[in-house]
Amino acid sequence: MEKVIYDKSNGLWYELQGDYYIPCLKLPDEEQVEVGVWGMRHLEYIKHHRKGFYTSLLIGCELNRYLADVNKQAEEMFFQLVKQIAEREGVTEKFKADNQMEWVGRMNNIRNRSIEMVNSELIHI
Repeated sequence: MEKVIYDKSNGLWYELQGDYYIPCLKLPDEEQVEVGVWGMRHLEYIKHHRKGFYTSLLIGCELNRYLADVNKQAEEMFFQLVKQIAEREGVTEKFKADNQMEWVGRMNNIRNRSIEMVNSELIHI
């Protein structure tokens, strides 16, 4: 028996596995795009909390593109939030020059709050 055969009636290749011919099925290649930290966080969330949505993206070969889009939105939102909150609270370059340790503490606080806002608005939805 041949290891691989082609069926003209349906256009599929079949591979011999034991005594049976199994169709050689393969998902189309998905466009590879860079997925950053926000996209990876969202991936973990949808894998565990939205399994049907994750599966539909995976089967439709749209997962990487979707995660890259979420990552881009989250990065933009994060940097905008940090900038706005720092301006509102007076954490400026002058403040940094005057009191570096206080500036670091306040910026860390602002970054942490911004991360929580991005997580609640974009990542864990």
